[in-house]
Amino acid sequence: MKKNYHLLSRRQALTLLRAAGTAILVIGCTGRKFGSAQAQFSSNVPASGTKLASAPACIVSPEQTEGPYFVDEKLNRSDIRSDPTDGTVKEGVPLQLTLKISQVGSNGCVPLENAIVDIWHCDALGVYSDVQDRSFNTSGKKYLRGYQVTDADGTANFTTIYPGWYPGRTVHIHVKVRTNATSGQGHEFTSQLYFDDSISDQVYTKAPYVSKGQRTGNNAQDGIFNDGGAQMLLKLTPAQNGYAGTLDIGLQMA
Repeated sequence: MKKNYHLLSRRQALTLLRAAGTAILVIGCTGRKFGSAQAQFSSNVPASGTKLASAPACIVSPEQTEGPYFVDEKLNRSDIRSDPTDGTVKEGVPLQLTLKISQVGSNGCVPLENAIVDIWHCDALGVYSDVQDRSFNTSGKKYLRGYQVTDADGTANFTTIYPGWYPGRTVHIHVKVRTNATSGQGHEFTSQLYFDDSISDQVYTKAPYVSKGQRTGNNAQDGIFNDGGAQMLLKLTPAQNGYAGTLDIGLQMA
């Protein structure tokens, strides 16, 4: 069952703080801190020279559209670059992706263990697998799709490639988080992960991306990105001839 996720802007959050003096911020996860004492601001006004406790790190991530290309392939694998139907491996700049999933509540953030995390995205030339589209037909192919189950720290790791682009969208990876419906009440969260435009521009000067030519859209021009996508930007660092990308995802499941 899908839940609605309320998203506060930074300006709204600051307004609430000024009005109430005490607030619990649940807007996303940026460096995780656990426990109610760390997830709240103190209502006491500190004496002059006293340092305020650091702002809470846990925030609820925005849900975004699934799009037309999700296929529940049930491929439990960390490295999603290959196509299990023929063993071919998609070429592209390597991307090590680490997603940390937390449940957000009144007591702060708690790592969400045993959640199923699916990701899927296009290849370097903007083509998805297992899709019959007006411009391509990859039915039966299963590259760049897979899921992992989060560990005790709420972490899921993937090895993939930097996605390409296609007309009408900025660069992105789709993500879906599901919990087991052991009591008939499973939860589902769907969103998209984004990339810094300047890094994408660098990547697309390399093969095989460069053969597609100049991309036609960026983050600012993408309507889906502009609906909360800034909070889903991956933190990218150079790693192993490619990049390591991380993001903390906070879910409000109650």
